[in-house]
Amino acid sequence: MFDTETIYEVVIFSIGDTKAGTKMGKLQLKDPNDGSLLNCILWEETLNRLDSKLFRSGNKLRIVSGSFNEKFNNCLVSALELIQEAKTGLSENERDNYFSEILNYVEKIKDEKLKNFIKKYFSEHEEDIKITPAAKLMHHNYLGGLMVHILECLKYAENIVETSFQRINKDKIYAACILHDIGKIFEYTIDEETGLIDYDEEFKKEWLTHSQYGFSLCMNNGFKNIARMIAAHHGRTDWGAIIDLNDKDVESDCYLIHHIDDLSAKFGKINVSML
Repeated sequence: MFDTETIYEVVIFSIGDTKAGTKMGKLQLKDPNDGSLLNCILWEETLNRLDSKLFRSGNKLRIVSGSFNEKFNNCLVSALELIQEAKTGLSENERDNYFSEILNYVEKIKDEKLKNFIKKYFSEHEEDIKITPAAKLMHHNYLGGLMVHILECLKYAENIVETSFQRINKDKIYAACILHDIGKIFEYTIDEETGLIDYDEEFKKEWLTHSQYGFSLCMNNGFKNIARMIAAHHGRTDWGAIIDLNDKDVESDCYLIHHIDDLSAKFGKINVSML
């Protein structure tokens, strides 16, 4: 029986091409009652009738018309109703505040060359840094999400270094927290009106991943240790790391950055509903 009562939450939305050359929307919804996922297809004629703002991550929707498969985990949607609009992410004022907080950590770096390099980079790319999400789906996938992720990593690092590992070079740890995902300002695009996130096709033509970009940025500017931490922050090569933490003689700093990044990605303000 078709269920028009369930209120779903938008997880992710994308538009692709069919073999016939028409547009097709792929919409993933979550049932808040049990956490199950519903994969939906919308044909081009349906997309043309619907406002793209409907598909913002976190929106609450009701399926007005559609046809489910036998297992009720796929649906061909023909009509949707917006029940509650989600935030696109941080407000402009919040983005300014997060940016300033990150720069406060930059000022704590004692190495003048490193500090000035980061300050210059952030000045040159301020507007992009302020709006970039940290991911399309997995974590901090909203306007300003990258800054939230960076600041969470910095706060974890500060607590760890101050209470447990005083001998670790704080400058390098802070710098790695700040720069480990900086390539995402080029890897992702976000529509500030709808909150929809996608991959930048031009970035794909030049770079393999944001990690490769961050690694190259630091290597080219003489910060080899930070480059290696960035290269290893995903932990394993099959998770996207350039340096696998299972390799021999990997520096302890690399393990620390990986776990700090992982903590934020799993337990931080991972989606817009947490803001």
